[in-house]
Amino acid sequence: MTSLQGKKIILGICGSIAAYKAAFLTRLLLKAGAEVQVLMTEAATQFISPLTLSTLSKHPVHIHVSAEDSWNNHVELGLWADAMIVAPITATTLGKMANGICDSVIVATYLSARCPVFFAPAMDLDMWKHPATQHNVEKLSSYGNHLIDVADGELASGLVGKGRLAEPETIVQHLATFFKQQQDYALKKVIVTAGPTYEAIDPVRFIGNRSSGKMGVAIAEVFAERGANVQLILGPSKLSCNHPNVKTIRVESAEDMYQAAKSHFDDADIAILAAAVADYRPKEVAQQKIKKKSDSLAITLEKTTDIAASLGKQKRTNQWMVGFALETNNELENAKGKLKRKNFDLIVLNSLRDKGAGFSHDTNKVTIIHKDNTIKTYPLKSKMAVAKDIADELKSAMQL
Repeated sequence: MTSLQGKKIILGICGSIAAYKAAFLTRLLLKAGAEVQVLMTEAATQFISPLTLSTLSKHPVHIHVSAEDSWNNHVELGLWADAMIVAPITATTLGKMANGICDSVIVATYLSARCPVFFAPAMDLDMWKHPATQHNVEKLSSYGNHLIDVADGELASGLVGKGRLAEPETIVQHLATFFKQQQDYALKKVIVTAGPTYEAIDPVRFIGNRSSGKMGVAIAEVFAERGANVQLILGPSKLSCNHPNVKTIRVESAEDMYQAAKSHFDDADIAILAAAVADYRPKEVAQQKIKKKSDSLAITLEKTTDIAASLGKQKRTNQWMVGFALETNNELENAKGKLKRKNFDLIVLNSLRDKGAGFSHDTNKVTIIHKDNTIKTYPLKSKMAVAKDIADELKSAMQL
């Protein structure tokens, strides 16, 4: 039987015809061993009675941020819960949660929550397909929240297609699976490199690239959530990672990144090299700002240390390495070659030719290639979702 024994769950219910399923979902959560507290939007009360849900959950139902007994229920609930699930979530609340518009107890609790948050949409076919809705789904997912995808079938409008709320059994199983796998990397030591490197030309100028570090930071967060102790080696980036299982070393140059990675590699179980490291650096760095004196300027470049290749040579049989390949042509062939040359166990391929993939985007589209030549191609997803796919693929390879 699915087990959520001892878990504290917040269930948020929005104003959808699918709200009637919340009664079944509440009973299933309780049957699985969870304690449930229910939040509702005012619109939701038109579809299902708060009395029904308070009777089932054995807790008062919260509909407003302020009430006679307390003004800060949302803060207390956000600290109390092991997980928050909004099911059904309407297009309205989806947009509000994605953009921090705090005008309901559900959004107020979401913004206060320190627990994992899941959202299960329910809406009509064309509403679900609309670019605004999909943008909000991607945005909400990019914050590390978990989408429980819509089901396919007959909708309240009479149309048939995607938009139905996932069945209560599916939602409960999704939560149970999450908690079961939450610690699948427990006690593992993981190095993640992320972001660009800057190679100085003079005190003012540098050679760099457009990497934001978003993919590497997402990977660090996902592995930390799943129990790993993560050493994030982050190149010049505005991003940060606040997960307590992540320690961050900030570096600037390829040599800085190499020295940091090398110093932690021997103790690591896993190294994930997501950084966009410069291949070349100026052979000589001017000590003063170079003045504009002529129509041209020649800078001699030399190779930087190949971090992946160097660590690959040191890799022990019980260590695992994941590399990245950003390609513009002959993508699969080049990625396979890099996988072999650098002694990776997996390589994550993406292409600058794919819209929404690559540098600076919140999304990515990847193909993951294993050492045994198993290849799996994924659709465009948020970088947080891609990080989860990478963690799942590595888990499978490591047989955890």
